[in-house]
Amino acid sequence: MSAKTGEKLEILNFAGKDGEYKRKDSVFRDSISKEKGAKFYAEPNRYHLYVSYACPWAHRTLITRVLKGLSGIISVSVVHWLMDDKGWKFPTAEDPCEGATPDHLYGFDRIRKLYYKADPDYSGRFTVPVLWDKKLETIVNNESSEIIRMLNTEFNDLIDSKYSEIDIYPETLKSEIDELNEWIYPTINNGVYKAGFATKQEPYEKEVTQLFKSLDRLEKILADKHAKGEDFLVGNTLTEADIRLYTTIVRFDPIYVQHFKCNLGMIRFDFPHTHKWVRNLYWNYDAFKSTTNFDHIKFHYSKSHININPFHITPLGPVPHILPLDK
Repeated sequence: MSAKTGEKLEILNFAGKDGEYKRKDSVFRDSISKEKGAKFYAEPNRYHLYVSYACPWAHRTLITRVLKGLSGIISVSVVHWLMDDKGWKFPTAEDPCEGATPDHLYGFDRIRKLYYKADPDYSGRFTVPVLWDKKLETIVNNESSEIIRMLNTEFNDLIDSKYSEIDIYPETLKSEIDELNEWIYPTINNGVYKAGFATKQEPYEKEVTQLFKSLDRLEKILADKHAKGEDFLVGNTLTEADIRLYTTIVRFDPIYVQHFKCNLGMIRFDFPHTHKWVRNLYWNYDAFKSTTNFDHIKFHYSKSHININPFHITPLGPVPHILPLDK
């Protein structure tokens, strides 16, 4: 696969004059509820997810959708891996993309058209994931951290008990999960972006140094967990903390090390317990493996960010993308 010859691509430079990258907040922040009478009432086949396999934030929602058995209740459209000057697009006959789909609802060629359908005066960024209400024809929410919590609880009355019993944000572990999210999000999940999109040396060095300090901190946590025979970040159960972190760590060696210059170490060589943790999720839990598309991930970053990689060269390594669990 390759980008269309001569296609104008967006220069994704989100850094300010100080050279620091600052992520903008999501705009649509409504909630689906299982309470009758709610504006966005939880019911089967009413909601649709728009996602990219490349995007770590959208990936969170895909994992949760599979983990909670919602694949038959919430439908999905997947964009092309290439983000060009008009943002996310859908594949066409002239520009096909294996693994992507058309816009199943409206046949739009762009995610931006979905935003304008929800709000003709919208002036923000056209991001994924998008949780769409087919009934009211509007965006419910485009903040992944909130979407996965809705998927965790609000559809439990509609799914088999083996799925409803899964709770990725259990009451007894909420404070511990929140505490992890509080530093993992800014310094690891978003930390790779703050390093990669920095346009000056000082902010880059500051962010990449903090990133690896946090990876060291994470490694110690997982070493303690593994010493106790536990496989997950919190308690001895799979939670949203694992889901939120996984989508960054699984991209780290294939993309962030070289593309975002996060090269003070690699997960597979320098963080053995983090390496064991991410491989356990990938190889032993279908919700993680089946939603991880390394082609989309590598093509997107290397061919969309032309300010970082102007010749659109996609590195062949590392090989393999993820090592077997027994290595």
